[in-house]
Amino acid sequence: MGKRWTGLVLQSSRWRKAGQVAGFRSSWPIIVVLLGLLSVPQRAAAQQPATADPDAVRVILPMVQVNAIRLDIPPFDLPAALSVVQVAPAAAGQPGVNLSESLVGVPGILARDRQNYAQDVQISIRGFGSRATFGVRSIRLYVDGIPATLPDGQGQVSHFNFDSAERVEILRGPFSVLYGNAAGGVVQLWSAEGTPTPLTTVGMNAGSHDTFRYSIDTRGTWGPVDYNVAGSAFLSGGYRPHSRVRRESDNARFGVDLGGGRKLTLVANRLNQPTSQDALGLTRAQVDVDPRQVAAAALQYDTRKSILQNQLGAIYEQPLGGDDRLRVMGYFGRRGILQYQSIPASVQQSPLSPGGVVALDTDYGGLDARWTHAGQLAGRAYEFVLGVSADGQRQHRRGYNNFIGDTLGISGALRRNEDDNVDSLDEYAQWYWQLAERWSLLLGVRHDEVRFRARDHYVTAFNPDDSGGVDYTATTPVAGLGFRPSENLRLYASYGKGFETPSFNELGYRSDGLPGLAFDLRPARSRNLELGAKWRVTRELSFDAAAFRADTRDELAVMTSESGRSTYQNVGRTRRQGIELSLTGQLADGWQVSAAFTRLQARFRQAFLACRARPCTMVDMPVAAGTGMPGVPGNYGSLRLRHGDEFGWHEGLDLTGVGAVSVNDTGTERAAGYGVIGVDVGYNFALGKDTRLLLSARVDNLGDRRYVGSVIVNDSNGRYFEPGAGRSFMLGARLVFR
Repeated sequence: MGKRWTGLVLQSSRWRKAGQVAGFRSSWPIIVVLLGLLSVPQRAAAQQPATADPDAVRVILPMVQVNAIRLDIPPFDLPAALSVVQVAPAAAGQPGVNLSESLVGVPGILARDRQNYAQDVQISIRGFGSRATFGVRSIRLYVDGIPATLPDGQGQVSHFNFDSAERVEILRGPFSVLYGNAAGGVVQLWSAEGTPTPLTTVGMNAGSHDTFRYSIDTRGTWGPVDYNVAGSAFLSGGYRPHSRVRRESDNARFGVDLGGGRKLTLVANRLNQPTSQDALGLTRAQVDVDPRQVAAAALQYDTRKSILQNQLGAIYEQPLGGDDRLRVMGYFGRRGILQYQSIPASVQQSPLSPGGVVALDTDYGGLDARWTHAGQLAGRAYEFVLGVSADGQRQHRRGYNNFIGDTLGISGALRRNEDDNVDSLDEYAQWYWQLAERWSLLLGVRHDEVRFRARDHYVTAFNPDDSGGVDYTATTPVAGLGFRPSENLRLYASYGKGFETPSFNELGYRSDGLPGLAFDLRPARSRNLELGAKWRVTRELSFDAAAFRADTRDELAVMTSESGRSTYQNVGRTRRQGIELSLTGQLADGWQVSAAFTRLQARFRQAFLACRARPCTMVDMPVAAGTGMPGVPGNYGSLRLRHGDEFGWHEGLDLTGVGAVSVNDTGTERAAGYGVIGVDVGYNFALGKDTRLLLSARVDNLGDRRYVGSVIVNDSNGRYFEPGAGRSFMLGARLVFR
């Protein structure tokens, strides 16, 4: 089966939390700039040759296969919104720590750096995932084809390694449902293959807030094996007190050519984060007085988290003869978390309290097998995929008091001990048919069965056995129709249904105050519609536009919230709708742009009861139909403008604008919008035939203004706001040699 490849994607990278423009209270000034750039006259530029240097900036990528849809369809012909971003944080003076650094100029997705490594980056796609208080919800995550989302729908990007990475693929809209539970969108990180000539990169970054990062990556080939191995260490004192972090990340990818078209890919990664202090959010009054302060409870209970994760995955591919191929993937991982929370000791006196220290030991793994067939129907080419996947999660959850006697912030008596297990079995099929010269059809369907089980081992006279379980099932079809009016223009329409179960985070506490899990929660189900256009303005410049709508029933929202514990309820119908615009490519010789704007309206369409104030033990305030959903800005956009060539000087400018957001279901509290600027400059030296040195300097928050970078939706203590950092500096050096 022949391979199709994509050729037009602009490499862009930077840390989304840059600097704030003085006096901006909303995103509109930045949006005006973005729209202005969209109207700049464009001209073609000569294609640059490919290079093995991982830090070189290119508009025309080396030929890479895009895997987001599992079919051999070029992104330009795909009837769905798909962005492919080349990863090269060093080219923009970034340390390569957060996914948000690589997402400037990508529409629809919003990655908000919390300045808090105990809670991970906050990611939402078209409003899905905005309610997550930690980790990533409603979005499926993958690294080299290996799931980074657990079967219960909770995911994390903390183990994404950007030293070995080549690209990030972001799939939005209806076709993301083909990835199953929690598919409000799909984010996939892909490592680069080994280079024909061995290449080693050693890097170091140092910057504000006692921030340091050390990294090494080596890639090459050895006989039939290509390899890419990377390791890094990141340390930072943090922008706010009590936010120190130490993180070690390692990733290894090996591709083995077994001959006869057979290939085995092995992926191993490790994350060790022994230290990540949690400064907690701030109230409105605290932000207004001093955004750098730390919540008193964080110091009192020494709130913190430690993480250790090891994962191994393998992918085997082989032709079956003719136009048939087989792909089998298997993976296994182990993740341990120990988190100290700020639950008041007085609250833990209740015999039903699970304590203030959470200890999670999770074993997870799965298998995926799929058969691909290519053929012809009515004289037109088609491609068909049939697959099955099974995933399992075995989580041992324990809770302890966060005190012993009068000493706070230490692990005390056992208060919770249970096994939380999830099993899923899913079947899926996809079919792509070029039904006419200008028309194509893409169909898909997926069936999910997800089983939650809890076994309670902490049973006392005052805390009964809370074992139980619940099963969720769904069949989610999707269809897309593509039209090609000209060689450089594509129009499409797609429709699909979505399915999202509660995760163990939402199931963790019952709203009636009794122990046990909230097995009465229903899964959220959605209908998704998208209309889009893709235009190749020139060979090196593309413009994409999409209009979308997602109607959801049984949306999950907070019901009660008290002393750091939240319970959830199904609140009926919601709607997320909007438009996306993006411009990506080369403007002129040595000038590249990546710009995106998203207009998003997210509303509750059905009235329900919510908490009037925090803390809350009973919902007592009506939320009217038409109220905006929390955590979702009405407008957001970003731009990366870059000038320079492979050698010599290069300069970059980043702009990010995010509109105001409500922080609770009632809409009584809001975080103001902001516009931020980042600038960088670098010089690429040729030290010899086989050695290069890249020096860089970067300034974030050029205006040194106050702004709220992210929010904690429906925080139980009213500490909704996580301030962005002030003006920050970063220096970098990378030595590349063969």
